[in-house]
Amino acid sequence: MVATSTAWASLPEGDAVQLQPSMEQRFTSNIATKLLTNWHYKTTKLDDQLSEAILDSYIEMLDPNRSYFVATDISEFQRFRHGMDDALRHSNLTPAFDIYNVYSDRVRERAEHARARLEQPFDFTVDEDYEYDRTEAPWALNSQELDEIWRKRVKNDYLRLKLAGKEHDDILKLLDERYENMDRRVAELESDDIFNYFMNAFAQSIEPHTAYLSPRGSENFEISMKLSLEGIGALLGRESEYTRIERVVPGGPADQDGRLKAGDRVVAVGQDADGKMVDVVGWRVDDVVDLIRGPKDSVVRLEVLPEDVGVEGPSTVIDIVRNEVKLEEQAASSRVIEVEQDNGELTKIGVIDLPVFYLDFNGMAQNLPDYRSSTRDVHRLIDELEAEGVEGLVIDLRNNGGGSLLEATTLTGLFIDRGPVVQVKSSNGRVSTEEDDDPGMAWEGPLAVLVNRYSASASEIFAAAIQDYGRGIVIGEPTFGKGTVQSLMDLDQYSMTSDSPQMGQLKITQAQFFRVNGGSTQNRGVLPDIRFPTAGDPQEYGERSLDNALPWTEIDAASYQPAGDLERMVAVADFHFQDRVTSEQEFRWLLDDIEEYNAEYAEHRVSLLETERRADMDRREAKREERKALEAGLADGPLVDDTDPLAAAEQGEDIAGPELDDEDAAEDEEDDRPDLMLRESARIVADMVELSDSQLLTQQFSQMTDKTSGEGIN
Repeated sequence: MVATSTAWASLPEGDAVQLQPSMEQRFTSNIATKLLTNWHYKTTKLDDQLSEAILDSYIEMLDPNRSYFVATDISEFQRFRHGMDDALRHSNLTPAFDIYNVYSDRVRERAEHARARLEQPFDFTVDEDYEYDRTEAPWALNSQELDEIWRKRVKNDYLRLKLAGKEHDDILKLLDERYENMDRRVAELESDDIFNYFMNAFAQSIEPHTAYLSPRGSENFEISMKLSLEGIGALLGRESEYTRIERVVPGGPADQDGRLKAGDRVVAVGQDADGKMVDVVGWRVDDVVDLIRGPKDSVVRLEVLPEDVGVEGPSTVIDIVRNEVKLEEQAASSRVIEVEQDNGELTKIGVIDLPVFYLDFNGMAQNLPDYRSSTRDVHRLIDELEAEGVEGLVIDLRNNGGGSLLEATTLTGLFIDRGPVVQVKSSNGRVSTEEDDDPGMAWEGPLAVLVNRYSASASEIFAAAIQDYGRGIVIGEPTFGKGTVQSLMDLDQYSMTSDSPQMGQLKITQAQFFRVNGGSTQNRGVLPDIRFPTAGDPQEYGERSLDNALPWTEIDAASYQPAGDLERMVAVADFHFQDRVTSEQEFRWLLDDIEEYNAEYAEHRVSLLETERRADMDRREAKREERKALEAGLADGPLVDDTDPLAAAEQGEDIAGPELDDEDAAEDEEDDRPDLMLRESARIVADMVELSDSQLLTQQFSQMTDKTSGEGIN
């Protein structure tokens, strides 16, 4: 694999590699096809209907923004429309590779066209616009029509950089490198990559959370779950033909050694003290990662060009002893927010941020005393927060896409006494229950779960259980809606020979989650008790927006005992929240941004008239300056992110296919400003702390009812 990658990187301009499937891939596809059509939760037939879905999914996976293929290509591909099922049945991967090879040619053509277009002048006084989102647009009829689309794309790329203050020569150099790298990244793809794309197009044509994991993908999945790996502790990226050190992981071997820095470029890698140095210039990043990773206590040598040294050198060789690297940025963390009450007193609210439900399965199986677990870490953080005197708790699950089902169950057990947490229905109709059998609670006080549209799977199980038990309230946005259970199937176990190569794994949906109240989290997600104002149409994100997603359904409720009824507390807390939304400056800004976003984002296009773009920039800058002037008088400082809500849309970036993501995009700078949604969550929990006094709750509920009745609100 490595030698092939290097050879491709050095191909002369204009040469194209026609990739072909291997016998091992044919064998793997045969096993995967049988498992996908016989063991999936959803009854699946390998027929013409599925064949159509596979073809459409594969084309969309390669060219989601319709920027490379033309209508004649799509027409030509229709010969496979009712043949993908037969091809898979006979382990014939040729159609997938034929389509990819056309795609590779088209990317090369677009890169050449874009680079040539840079040599021509741009006229920014012409009143025209660029449609940057072409996901629903018709395919370009021919290469001439696609040339016009790309003329506008290149023009927009240039204008963006010009508006950012870059000089003409710098813009040309940067864009030329970008388009060259676009071609290079596709040229670096190997047969295994194409096989991976096609098998995932097949899997997702059945159901969106079913997937094929290559051997490398399986390894990365395990790393993400146990939050550790054995290596040097550095995150790698791409800079032209070099692998670049993007970040050194705090506390890892490279950080402790101190010589390797962010910005350094790796030009060669050697194993042990005297192993041959292998040149890696032009290699794919994941191949370089494979060379650098290795067992604990072994030595890896990196030849690097420091950030402040030109490509001519001199280079430096750094030897680092590999060790276990903890990926702490994915681990649970905590903070305390102090909320000032009307009487001037401060209420301490603890916040626990949980990015993923993680568990070191191997460490647990070996009964290691320090194995990583989200439940263990959260329990420890609760103890620390209690010692600091917090009176309420927020569990922040925003952007938490899930993880271990076991962890969702045990984490829920920290907040309920005991009982069922989630019901699981298998494909044969059998319903089982995951239960918390551990009596007692780690936290018995006021509790809120903060979620957003990207909170999914295990996050939804936890949030739904807290809601159903009346143990706490859910606040934020409706969640993603992933209520299905996936199992990992090691394809090597189904091989008839003992010397078969690693074939990877299938992540296959085999069951569905149901709440203890009987409803599913699938498709609908978890609806918050207190809903924050957010941009966009909820139907356009999450499970409900995905092709082939399973529908919502329900089963009988489990036998469980709610901890309490929070209906009146939710009503009063929401009443206070809505009052803040209408009266406070920060929320007025947020609502204004949302209104502007909803009105303009649907356009999916941006003007290429420089005067109009500059006027729009000036308007937005004046808006930001006005806000900054007002922010100075806010007691808590600025709570609303003043980033333009339309900025991402107006960048006009291509929604790229495989390996075509822009690599010159700057990393987001760490934002130390207060988080409005998090601070408001703390204020809601502080209200809950106050409303824990039943007499006060009754009084405020009565006052709220009288006021809303008087205003004619139902």
